Amino acid sequence: MSSAQKRIQAVKQHLTPEQKYAQAVDPVASMNEERAKASFDIRALTLLMDGGQKQTDLKEKIMQELERDPLFKMDDIHDISKSELRERTMEKFRSMLHYLQNESVETFKKRMEIVSLIDPGFWTRFGVHYGLFVGALQSNATSGQLGYWFEKGALSLSNFVGCFAMTEIGHGSNVPGLETTATFDEASDQFIIHTPTLTATKWWIGGAAHSATHAAVFAQLIVKGKRYGTKCFVVPLRDPKTYNTLPGINIGDIGKKMGRDGIDNGWIQFTHVRIPRGYMLQKHTKVSRAGHVKEPKLQQLASRVTMVADSGHFSKKALSIAIRYAAVRRQFAGSNANGIETKLLDYPIHQRRLMPLLAQTFAMLFTGTEMTDMYNIMMSRLDGAKEGDEDLDEVIEILKETHSTSAGLKAFCTWNCLNTIEACRQACGGHGYSAYTGLAQMYQDFAVQCTWEGDNTILTLQLGRYLISCYRDALNGKKLSPGVGYLNNLDNLIGKKCQVKSLEELLSPEVIIEGWQVVCANVVRNAGIEFEENLKKGLQPDDAYEQCSQSRLYAAKLHSFGYLFNRFADGVSKISGSVHDILIKVCLLYGLYSIEENAGAFLQYEYFTPAQIEFVRSSVNKLCAEVREQAIPLVDSFNLSDYIINSPLGRKDGNVYVHYFEQVKRSNPQGEHPYFNRLIKPLIERDIGGGDYEDEEAGLESEDEDDE
Repeated sequence: MSSAQKRIQAVKQHLTPEQKYAQAVDPVASMNEERAKASFDIRALTLLMDGGQKQTDLKEKIMQELERDPLFKMDDIHDISKSELRERTMEKFRSMLHYLQNESVETFKKRMEIVSLIDPGFWTRFGVHYGLFVGALQSNATSGQLGYWFEKGALSLSNFVGCFAMTEIGHGSNVPGLETTATFDEASDQFIIHTPTLTATKWWIGGAAHSATHAAVFAQLIVKGKRYGTKCFVVPLRDPKTYNTLPGINIGDIGKKMGRDGIDNGWIQFTHVRIPRGYMLQKHTKVSRAGHVKEPKLQQLASRVTMVADSGHFSKKALSIAIRYAAVRRQFAGSNANGIETKLLDYPIHQRRLMPLLAQTFAMLFTGTEMTDMYNIMMSRLDGAKEGDEDLDEVIEILKETHSTSAGLKAFCTWNCLNTIEACRQACGGHGYSAYTGLAQMYQDFAVQCTWEGDNTILTLQLGRYLISCYRDALNGKKLSPGVGYLNNLDNLIGKKCQVKSLEELLSPEVIIEGWQVVCANVVRNAGIEFEENLKKGLQPDDAYEQCSQSRLYAAKLHSFGYLFNRFADGVSKISGSVHDILIKVCLLYGLYSIEENAGAFLQYEYFTPAQIEFVRSSVNKLCAEVREQAIPLVDSFNLSDYIINSPLGRKDGNVYVHYFEQVKRSNPQGEHPYFNRLIKPLIERDIGGGDYEDEEAGLESEDEDDE
């Protein structure tokens, strides 16, 4: 025993029982105890997840800058009104514009990624202009048009604030079904933008209610009486000098929402609004002065890649709060604990609530990186592709896979994240219901991710449709892309059983990957067979797909489970050392947990036996306990500052009760009673004939009566 340890022991011998108890349950000491368990290099894992030292340094620099920026004050965010919140949202534009104009694109993207965790409402509002409106210009405008709108102020936000007007009150996911019309008038060389019905009213349009001067409006192109589908038009909404709406423009506020109230979402109706022909963005479809329409072979792809990564980042924040709280919160003492209550994190059932979600979060983070790389490759290929290029067909195939995979994973991961946030809130017990915990607001702010950029069920069905198409292509001998390559191996996978010789061999990424391939091959095949049967009944392809929608949904869901594990296992296989040792446990936990969650499919297709599934279940329990020992170091590797987390229960030092109490007192100062004289006094002092007397016994029966 070292001299320092001897001194500590000597001090402990002089402590009273009360002092020993206080020391044993001290939250800060409990957190330090957890942090000392780290079996791996926490900083190395941080660098790995961030993408290297340079990215981590940049992230830490931006976190510090935002924390010190008075415009990004967040500690009172739960106690301000909707109007105050919207004013703050617009104030933050000033700070962000400085960085937008002085930072590289990659640095600013990282800044906005961090901002999304601090203030999702502002991130969305800023993103409406620079992500959606400017993004619509970049995706749909010719180079000349892009330069024109940038000169008009779209890039500098000079006399110009944009919004993205796609969704209508009667149409969301079905973009081809939008009702707003853009009719070409050859005589004037103008388009007439019109809202023909109530259901064509543009709805949920961020920035429309109070701040936008221009909108990227998606409307049905009509030329010489013929419809050419949904195209994008820039439509001025307000005079930037007075902010009065322009003739034919009706705008309103859609009011209180579930979350993100810093965004002034509004509705827009157009009544025969005329715009120049050049205000139609014509990078793809072109309309000439004479009314000739030229459409491209290659259509645009809406990517949802960033929403996969967003799900991982928001899950990190929620789990940082719940796991840190569980490491210091104590409830009930064991029989041999000398009255010292047990940490929540030491209860097996609490480990079961949080550790699989921690593993799932790592899986989403690895997959988000994979999807981002895939998207960037696809976009660089697409930007260089032209009609007639030899590799155009290959580019289109990449488009199909990226579109379908990102659609399915957007749904899968945003659902997972929303469930994770709510599970974390409930895991914090009663305190999870407090706004100051941060989890309730996080849930409200994130919920929209499950319905914007495409309703999750619809997106999952899109992936299911793609899988059926791949299945049919595989039967015809076509070599598929790697993500669905298992469908080229149907003969070997259908009917295949797990070949391990011992139960312990199940604890292998290779076995889990094969298991998912077998299950996914079966469910996709079943969906494909059902689709073919519907065609034989005489149904048109679209109707046949609708009739097998449940099979498509199920196939897409299981494919996403397998895809996520595949990407996670592949990423972990490239790592070595102590970081690999902990991540392989986390990876196996996610893989086995995902099997347990879908045990019915593995039993139905007989890849696993009931005994093997039972072993999977017991292994999940064991891995939960093992990952629990590293839970705080794993959360620390997320490298989110206390400012970013913005929750007293998620404070890094573990001193949760002190921080919680201080925030409650600071945010709710005591003063004169707000409504005693007006409401309470008349109520409790009303005359009900009961008399005005005091009885020191307060109705307590005499001791003599008790003795009888």
